[in-house]
Order: sequence, then C-alpha cells, then structure tokens
Amino acid sequence: MTLPTTARRHALLALSIACALSLPLGAYAQNTTKSTKSTTREQQLENRVNQLEQELAELKAMIQEQKTATTQATQTAQQAQVAATQAQTTAQATQTKVEAAPKPQFTTAPGLSVALHGFVDATVFGQDKTFINYGNGQNAEIPAPPTAANIKNGYDGTLSGADIRNTRFWLDFTGARLNDNWNGSGRLEMDFFGGNNGTGAYAGQQPVPRLRQAYMDIVNPNWGTTVRIGQMWDLMFPLENVPTSLSHVAFPLGYGSGIVGWRYPGVIVMQDLNHGTQGVQWRFDLAVLEGNWSGPQNGAGNVTTNYLNAGSANYRPQVEARIHAQSGNWLAYATVHYSEIDLHGVGDIEPKPPRDTLNSFGYDLGGQWKPGPWTFKGLIYAGRALGEIFGAMSQFGNIKEAGGFVQAGYNFTPKWSVNGFYAAARPNRDDVLAWTAPGTATAPGTALLRNNMSALSVQYASGNYELGVEWLYDDIRYQLKNSQSSHTTDGNQVSFSAMYKF
Repeated sequence: MTLPTTARRHALLALSIACALSLPLGAYAQNTTKSTKSTTREQQLENRVNQLEQELAELKAMIQEQKTATTQATQTAQQAQVAATQAQTTAQATQTKVEAAPKPQFTTAPGLSVALHGFVDATVFGQDKTFINYGNGQNAEIPAPPTAANIKNGYDGTLSGADIRNTRFWLDFTGARLNDNWNGSGRLEMDFFGGNNGTGAYAGQQPVPRLRQAYMDIVNPNWGTTVRIGQMWDLMFPLENVPTSLSHVAFPLGYGSGIVGWRYPGVIVMQDLNHGTQGVQWRFDLAVLEGNWSGPQNGAGNVTTNYLNAGSANYRPQVEARIHAQSGNWLAYATVHYSEIDLHGVGDIEPKPPRDTLNSFGYDLGGQWKPGPWTFKGLIYAGRALGEIFGAMSQFGNIKEAGGFVQAGYNFTPKWSVNGFYAAARPNRDDVLAWTAPGTATAPGTALLRNNMSALSVQYASGNYELGVEWLYDDIRYQLKNSQSSHTTDGNQVSFSAMYKF
C-alpha cells in the first residue's frame, strides 16, 4: 500500500512543476513580442529553466525507481500467493487421499456385520506327574495312577513344557432379520485342542484347530425370546459361572471332576419370564440336544463319529431345562438333564449289552455373588449315567455320582487378585467297578473312584493383558480291576500364564 501512494504524490509534484515551467515560458514568449528584455533577465530565465529540467529529470528517475520496486513487490506477493495456493491444494489432496483410503473390514452378506474377538493364551508349566483322561499342560485335570501300563508308557515322571492350545477366536455375526418382529445373530468359535499334525518330532508345535461352537440366534426383542440353533454348550455346563483361571480355560478347573457339561448340536429356547420389568430378571431355558455315548464299538471303530453309538440309536436326544435368575451383583440357576441310552447301539451292534437301556439324569444348582472386591462362585450336582456330559471323570456306565466346586476371589487392588479353588467328584464305588472294563492281566482296567482338586492363583490384569501364576494339586483314589483294594496318587502343576484379549 505504501509504494503506490508515493508514486501518486510524485506524479502530482511533476505536474505542478510542469505547470510552473509553462507559465514563465508563456510569459517570456509574450514579452518578446512586445519589448526587448535585458540580457540579464534572459540569462536568469534560462538558468531557471535548466534547473527545473534537471529537477524534472530527477523526479522522473525517482518515479521510475518506485514503479520498478512496486512491480517487483507485486510479483513477489503474487508468487507467494501462488505457492501458498499450491501448498494448500497439495495438503487438501493429501488429506482427501488419506480420508479416501478404505479402512480394513470384513465383508459379508448385505446388511450384516462381522466382529472378530478372542484371546491368545500362553502357559509355561511344570508337573511332578503325568495327568490322564485329557492330557498335560493347559488341559491337565487328573494325575495318572502308577499302573504297570502307565509306568511302561512313562506316565510317572516329572515334566515341563509350554502350551498355547487355549488360544481362541470367534466371529460374531449381527444384523440379520427374519421378518419385522424377529432378528438374529450368530457365532463361529474355535480353539486349538483338535489334536496335532501327526506324531512326529515337531507335531507338538502344530496343534490343530477344533470347532467349539457354531450357532445362529433368532431373537424377538419384544417378547424377550431367543431361539438358538446349532452347536453350543448344554445347560448343565456353568457357562456364566466358570472358575477363574488363566491356565485352565478350555478345560476349566474341576472339569469332569466337579463340573459337568459338553457342547452338542441342537436347539435351545431362552425365554425372559418378566421381560421389560425392573428387579430380579428371570429366564427359562429349554434344550433338545444330540444324544451321545462311548459305545458300543463296531469293527470300523467309528461309532462316535458316524452317529452309530448308543446315544444316537432311535433318535433319543438329551433334554434339559434351566431356570435362571440374576440381579445386580449375583446370579443363580438350577438345571435338570435327561436322556435315554440304547446300549445295543444302531442296528444292534451289541446284541447282548449289560442292560438294554440306561436312563441318564442329572441336576445342578449354582450361583455367583460379587460383594465389593470379593467374588464367590460355586455349584453342586448329582445324577446317574452322566458320562455323555463329562460325568464321573468321563467314565461311562450306569454310575451314580455327586460333586461340585467352590471358588473365592479377592481383588486387593483394581489390577491384582487372588483366587482359591476346590472341587470334588464322588462317583459310586460299586457302580464304577461294575462298569470298568476288565482289561488284560498286564494292563487291567482302572476304576477312578473319587477325586479332589485344589488350586491357588495370583493374577494381574491391565487393559487387554492378564498375567497369572497358578498352583494346582489333585489327588485321585483308584482301584485296578484285578485288585481288591484301592490306592491314592496325587499330582502337582505350577504354571505361569499370559493372556492377550482382542
């Protein structure tokens, strides 16, 4: 703004000088026609004209210099503006490119959304005894009796290892609609307890995934009704009341020896009894699930994988019912179970079984309470012929039994907690001995008569991470089929586990 104003002022000054110069010249021309001036006067006028011409030339030079400076400043400003505009355009283009970059996401059927969840669970452990029924490491439950066969197979020594088979992931599907009143969702869940890739030297580091749950939910939110179809946990398993542990997740503490239940295909209907009201929330669940049993075995050895076992004969499903109540910091439930087992199997594979049929029945009562920093969990159960849902330490037969577990946990800070656990299984001794296979003279059948498990753990939780140290102790009373007396053995496991949830 300064340079153009100065130029205008100089232009006015030059105009004034030109006018002043023209007036004397005009007067001089007029006087020469009238009279003759003296030489001195002419000389003065000439000197004055020369002086004015010199000043005019200097003024023109100044004006030209100012114009040049103004032009350069304008060009510089224009260049700066162009550069700023280009920079802004580049920034906007970059921002647009970043915003336009697609976010990673699952794609599925129109109108549906998919969420991936799960956890990575790693355990380092040491044991003073091999554990049977399910395995060692993250699925250790019952120590192996020191029978001749177990000693021959190396099942009586100390061992250590690292285990990641608890690692689990699942996909939750939401957004489906059956009609205006019914919508739906679904879940597909897997872990890595599906065995191993062969039996070679490196098979232990190649666990195979296994299907845990695969079900769809059809929900009426106005009625409080959910129909679940697919494979899921049966109602006897305490899905909302599992003992706290970082090392025993897929095979919870006390599983098969204080806790029963298993996953089966079927249908479960869950109905809120006081939907939309305040206070205690009541729900009734009814399940019809696939039947199952351990035998009788055929020549091909595939009765449990080809629907030929005693639980599949004549389509006699498992039927279960549960009443569930929950409010604030507590929950409670009671469950009943029934199924009929045809011991002949499909097509009378076994023409002369010990008896024609078995009636499997069971019931449990459990609950959880969280007063302040404390957490208390527990259940008791009883029944007969519960082998199909991990009863009697997974021994199949017409075996009466009872059992249960209790756990007390205390959070002494928001991140640190300690948990104490105890479980017991009490199958009927005579029933177990009657239904235990005789085996051979060198490897007689082993009847598991009673079991006690204790565990103590300290855990640290922060964000998505959890760390824990756990000590497990289990003692088992057993009796060999060719023996008249029972014996007791025990085992210890100490483990350190780390879990990352996603």
